[in-house]
Amino acid sequence: MSFNNLDTLYRQVIMDHYKKPRNKGVLEDGNLTIDMNNPTCGDRIRLTLKVEDGKVTDTKFEGEGCSISMSSASMMTQAIKGKDIETALNLSKTFSEMIQGKEYDDTLDLGDIEALQGVSKFPARIKCATLAWKAMEKGLKE
Repeated sequence: MSFNNLDTLYRQVIMDHYKKPRNKGVLEDGNLTIDMNNPTCGDRIRLTLKVEDGKVTDTKFEGEGCSISMSSASMMTQAIKGKDIETALNLSKTFSEMIQGKEYDDTLDLGDIEALQGVSKFPARIKCATLAWKAMEKGLKE
């Protein structure tokens, strides 16, 4: 597949998550709620996690922001649901490395998250892409 076709596919994946976000809404029985914002652009998120026996059993998010931040939140909630805390934090570390253009463990199946890889070319947008992930890390580490 050519670079242009791959770039188009990635853009379509990002827009699909933006227009039809997964896990958007309020999680009534969550036991962790994390509010974060990016003051430089106005993106904001409220992430709710339900963690039981060291595992993220459910997660939802609410917020407002650009297509990058909201689609990243959608992808992140899909990726961590059902994962143990260590795996979720490891996914976050891998995502952070990828989004900064660093070498990362590409043996992990990142699924739709790989569509955000191109954000590394736009340093100003990295904070948009990592907002939900930083919220998840903050909640799971506290």
